[in-house]
Amino acid sequence: MITKGRRFQGLEIDQCISIGMVGRVKFFQNLLMAGVLILYSTGLAGAEAQGMRSMIDPTGRTVQVPRSPRRVVSLAPSVTETVFALKRGNRLVGVTRFCNYPPEAQKLPNVGTYVHLDVERIVALQPDVCIAVKDGNPLAVVEQLQAMGIAVFAVNPMDLETVMQSVLAIGDLLQATETAQTLVADMRQRIARVEARVAGARTRPRVFFQIGISPIVSVGDHTFIHTLIGLAGGVNVAAGDNPYPRFSVEQVIGAAPEVIVISSMAREAVFERVKADWMQWPVIPAVRDQRIFIAPPDLFDRPSPRLVEALELLAGYIHPELSEARP
Repeated sequence: MITKGRRFQGLEIDQCISIGMVGRVKFFQNLLMAGVLILYSTGLAGAEAQGMRSMIDPTGRTVQVPRSPRRVVSLAPSVTETVFALKRGNRLVGVTRFCNYPPEAQKLPNVGTYVHLDVERIVALQPDVCIAVKDGNPLAVVEQLQAMGIAVFAVNPMDLETVMQSVLAIGDLLQATETAQTLVADMRQRIARVEARVAGARTRPRVFFQIGISPIVSVGDHTFIHTLIGLAGGVNVAAGDNPYPRFSVEQVIGAAPEVIVISSMAREAVFERVKADWMQWPVIPAVRDQRIFIAPPDLFDRPSPRLVEALELLAGYIHPELSEARP
């Protein structure tokens, strides 16, 4: 027995208790604490399992994302348009600088341009998930956000088909699957209508689609505009491996386009001047026949659900004889 006033391993015992009883008390205390810790950690693990899920995004990456994201940051205008089209605009807490459609998007905090993102602003918005685009958003920023524990779900819309895949994927991410399926079904029907109309055209006019002013830049293969030209019943005179080839005026004259479409990020302020410059060259069939069109850049520059509207408009430019092809 250990009596009061004596010491055991440096501890003074105030009561007469046996060494065996002290050991048993300590054992059960430790056992109880271990049980509490196990239950606590199990509860956390269960909550985490219920709150997160694993998804494979359209770029092939496996991403851990919230089951119901409520704070979403869009890292590109096309993503912003898609989120609003899915009726989930109320979940957006941040967008990029040039996200101007729909008008409500302009009221949201901006996190820089989709090429030059402000990581500090993104983090300050405390997003559940950021939605990125593979072709545009810097990989280094995506990796930085992920390293900070922010989920980044990426899409890769390169043509109408992959735009629709992106719509479905974002719909799944934001619990808007039915809305996404309805939207994609409508897009497919509109594409089919355009294809059916232009299928009866007697010719496939040569098209020069200008997206750069100085220097003159067009679109080659592996761009969604190139795909649109084909679907709208035209032939892209700038087709080739270079996705964004540069042209001189002489080269455009040599290509002899029957339709010229101007749609540049330089915006409307210079469009009429560019059109006037082309009108000085009546040797070009498009100039001779007055078939130079100024297209809304936001429709053609963004791989969003509105790309179908761009297709309908382009079909009207290329085949005006098919009045129903014009929206």
